[in-house]
Amino acid sequence: MLLSLESIGLKAKEMSTTIGVDIGGTKILALALSSEGKILLERRISSPPRSKGPGALFEGLEAVCKDLLSSLIDDGISDIGAVGIGAPGLIDRNGVMSYAPNLLGAVRVELRTELERRLEGIPVVVDNDATLATIAEHLLGAGGEALNLVMVTLGTGIGGGIVSDGKIRRGAHGFAGEVGHMVVVRDGILCTCGNHGCWEQYASGSALGRIGREAAVRGRAKAAVAIAGGDPTAVTGEHVTAAALDGDRDSIELLEEVGSWLGLGLSNLANLLDPDILVVGGGLIEAGELLLRPATATFQEMLEGGRMRPKPPIVAATLGERAGAIGAALIARENPPLSFS
Repeated sequence: MLLSLESIGLKAKEMSTTIGVDIGGTKILALALSSEGKILLERRISSPPRSKGPGALFEGLEAVCKDLLSSLIDDGISDIGAVGIGAPGLIDRNGVMSYAPNLLGAVRVELRTELERRLEGIPVVVDNDATLATIAEHLLGAGGEALNLVMVTLGTGIGGGIVSDGKIRRGAHGFAGEVGHMVVVRDGILCTCGNHGCWEQYASGSALGRIGREAAVRGRAKAAVAIAGGDPTAVTGEHVTAAALDGDRDSIELLEEVGSWLGLGLSNLANLLDPDILVVGGGLIEAGELLLRPATATFQEMLEGGRMRPKPPIVAATLGERAGAIGAALIARENPPLSFS
């Protein structure tokens, strides 16, 4: 089956060069995608501190988009159709960031309108970052020809995207896929969203960093501490992952703990949605089988009727950190800007 924008419920306009931007917890990644699907240019900047709120975010987005636009024009490329933005949190069908728990003051932020003003009328399309990564992986990456797919992205938090019967599902308001805020521990760890016990507090890159620091303060994970410069309180998920990949037993055990929580949440999603495949992306997937092996073990243990039913494979995303930006560039080709299923 040939996959296309139309095959997942998107209506593609005439192809042109588009820009896709992914707003991450630590960086903003932007790229230009040709009509043939080739990445022409790429830019990245550090994400503004959460404490600076939406104003600093707009300045960063404006700067990185104008840099790419200027470079494209200098290279003789003028058929620039639109800009797609992948943003965390609840993004409605009008391109409004209704709420983003990991961005201070992000309540009813007019992302699309404000960016179109700053970019002097260039059309802007905005959608949830994990939904866009799901579109990219489904069309061009690990999703293959699966008609029913669930993707989770593991970074600062956990995002998600759903493909059902070959169509991307955004829900009634555009908010579908906020899987990181499934409550898995009643009265558990306080989440940035204000609830307690959300899945992302146990199975994200930030969660790995937290348990890594806790272990380091107790005198464990010495290899991760060394990578962090000798300060136990500076340990991050990236440090734990690097130490685990180097064979450090403590760090491997920390990844196994996070992997088990990942498998628990994936079993809940599979029980609800019955996908053909589960795709795991985001920065934490760099741990590879050190994460996926314990996730798969717990998943198979927790899945309803696990011995009597087909088990969807849990696979690593293949587009890496560019998935969200590629998906954003793809939906910038939609006409009308968003179609909801």
